[in-house]
Amino acid sequence: MIQLGVNIDHVATVRQARRGAEPDPVRAAHEAELGGADGITAHLREDRRHVQDHDLRRLRDTINVRLNLEMAATDEMIGFAAELKPHTAMLVPEGRQEITTEGGLDIAGRLDAMRGVVDRLRDAGLIVSAFIDPDASQVEAAHHAGFDVCEVHTGPYAHAWSECGGDFRRPELAASLESVANAGREIVSRGMRFNAGHALNYHNVGPIAALPAVEELHIGHAIVSRSIYTGFREAVASMKRLMVQSRSTPADH
Repeated sequence: MIQLGVNIDHVATVRQARRGAEPDPVRAAHEAELGGADGITAHLREDRRHVQDHDLRRLRDTINVRLNLEMAATDEMIGFAAELKPHTAMLVPEGRQEITTEGGLDIAGRLDAMRGVVDRLRDAGLIVSAFIDPDASQVEAAHHAGFDVCEVHTGPYAHAWSECGGDFRRPELAASLESVANAGREIVSRGMRFNAGHALNYHNVGPIAALPAVEELHIGHAIVSRSIYTGFREAVASMKRLMVQSRSTPADH
């Protein structure tokens, strides 16, 4: 069955607006579990703009599902991941000025460095994932670097969905979905796991969830936004139902 990893970063964003104690991202993670989440994702940024070190330690000690740590490929973060022991360490690019991650990791341009980072994380007993654009050269580089998982960046697909109003008769939308599907096939053919995420929401998630090779979707902002009206548990449950329903009637990709 397709799985859902819920990103709780933006719960911490609201908390950090007042530097207070609420809303607590760890409580949100527990609500996500009750809503059917298969994993929890949190991005520990260099500037600690939302998730804090203590959040991740509490998550590791208390959640009953997988913990996926999003992180930059820096010595500080590698050391923290080795200490924390999340189930998965996912390498992402990181910029100080960006609001959220804006593109995939350039593994092909830094292959030797990426091999060293992957080796250090795997030596710490972690599954290592890469957040990449749907590009065959990046898939090939991820394979050579030793990554276990590739998460395909679905931001361009989500943008095309918005621009086209979800109309797959528009060639740019059909092409953006096909690029994700093609990257997924390349990932699986090289023995890695195919995940996907970024800017997925309750309207555009279906065609991505229907791709037969995708194992897990990582979704955060849309769920946190929906939870303002419905509560976190129901927001997660609604997303999971959409994903499972889409997977039961897969598209031909």
